[in-house]
Amino acid sequence: MIDKLEFFIALAKEEHFGRAAEVCGVTQPTLSAGIKQLEEQLGVMLVLRGSRFQGLTPEGRQVLTWARRIVGDSRAMREEMRAARRGLSGRIRIAAVPTALAMVARLTTPFREKHPGVTFSVLSRTSIEVLSLLGNFDIDAGITYLDNEPLGRVTSVPLYDERYQLITAVGNPYSDRDKVTWAEISQLPLCLLTPDMQNRRIIDQHLAEAGVQVRPTLESNSMIVLFSHIRTGKWSSIMPLNLAETFGFSEPIRAIPIVEPDASHTVGLVAAPREPHTPLVQALLDEAMALADDFRAHR
Repeated sequence: MIDKLEFFIALAKEEHFGRAAEVCGVTQPTLSAGIKQLEEQLGVMLVLRGSRFQGLTPEGRQVLTWARRIVGDSRAMREEMRAARRGLSGRIRIAAVPTALAMVARLTTPFREKHPGVTFSVLSRTSIEVLSLLGNFDIDAGITYLDNEPLGRVTSVPLYDERYQLITAVGNPYSDRDKVTWAEISQLPLCLLTPDMQNRRIIDQHLAEAGVQVRPTLESNSMIVLFSHIRTGKWSSIMPLNLAETFGFSEPIRAIPIVEPDASHTVGLVAAPREPHTPLVQALLDEAMALADDFRAHR
């Protein structure tokens, strides 16, 4: 039953019998037969079939929710037994919003020192993608904003509060200031993250609250692209304080606090709301709580 449910989950994700079979490491006839047997066992049709995959039936969408839960519990059980025999091992899959990527090492490095049998996969994703991947069991945990847009049902650990700074070269407008307002920076040539990023939506929200709008002269979903343009001295940006500190901006680049308002938003670790969590996820949540204490101590 578990194998058949995994076939079904893969098909729902890939929406193609051949690709789903490849993901599961079986032949397409084996996958098709497994799903057909699952339908016979449950007494309902799960998949709309034609010459190709045409979607799930209403019953199929119901079963998909159960399948994810059952397969997740099965994986958790196997992982717990493996941890009981050999200690923690395996791979932790994490997806993080771009502005949080720089701090992921502060979570993964001490974790791996305690559990050397664990490896990591870290992806850069939008906040919406983080929640989607988590809901589909495609990642084990995410790092995203906790207090700005709805999260749904998740287990969360607040890590730090994100505050915002104008990042600009010496000699540019406001570069000699100790602080600058949201309204003032609207006049600068800005490079910002793309609108699908929650950080950009937060920035647009605070600019709107200040009564101004910004049309950035460059948009990218890559922080590296933004950094490289700032370093030319011809562009400015709005970035979280913790990100500026991680990359160690120094002369001729300045990081200037933005006020009116002095806005902040909480970033944290999120995981699926299951009890008990897998040993790997629980250990990661414990490490996140230790990191949060460290952030608070150095605030």
